[in-house]
Amino acid sequence: MKEPNGVGRMWNLYKMGGFTPAIASMLGSQHAQQMAQIRNMNRSQRKLSELDMNLTDLEIVVFDLETTGFSPANGDEIISFGAVAVRGGQVIEEESFYSLVNPKRMIPPAIIELTGITNEMVEDAPDLIQVLSSFMQFIGRRVLVAHASGHDKQFLNQALWKTSKISLNHRVIDTMMLAKWLEPGLPQYDLDTLLNRHHIPISNRHHALSDSLMTAQLWLEYMQKINGRKNINTLGDLYAYLSQH
Repeated sequence: MKEPNGVGRMWNLYKMGGFTPAIASMLGSQHAQQMAQIRNMNRSQRKLSELDMNLTDLEIVVFDLETTGFSPANGDEIISFGAVAVRGGQVIEEESFYSLVNPKRMIPPAIIELTGITNEMVEDAPDLIQVLSSFMQFIGRRVLVAHASGHDKQFLNQALWKTSKISLNHRVIDTMMLAKWLEPGLPQYDLDTLLNRHHIPISNRHHALSDSLMTAQLWLEYMQKINGRKNINTLGDLYAYLSQH
């Protein structure tokens, strides 16, 4: 009897034992465990509704990614994750996350100059699935915040789909959108402009953790502005206002 090929073998394993055993056989138990962790964390997020939570009670993770370029569809990859917790109106610097990632491709010279991350630095860095699993455990069920989040969400969703065939379930708030609503008419809304405007010291730009820490300070500035406004008490209120502006 002819042995099934890779796809057929995986399908037979799936029918006998389910998704994780099938992946474990094809990719190895460590990758299967990391994939299961990613899927479980994402699945648990679907059960949580934060829209009725008061903004002052939200637990936030501000995050940033550095990448080899600007298009995951064209093969660009994540080269570092950075994140920091915000709780009770304070940035919890000791509760932070940072890791390089081996992108399995060369980092372009322009990105090396921008980020300071070299090919030698990522050569022995963990693979994407390992860092992504740790990152998902770090963020847990908390709401995510990022500046110009479209770029980060695009790469994060690509990474989740590539490693675990899922999409991000976490809510993401964009500080650029907050800035456009709360400070209309500015000529630019890039992170450097807004940090300077709010007298937040800029250091080590385009380092994922440093950018997360500075964006977290910007988030707190905007939360102070929002707390003084009527009818914006919950995350649902904030989403409603952002959708109108």
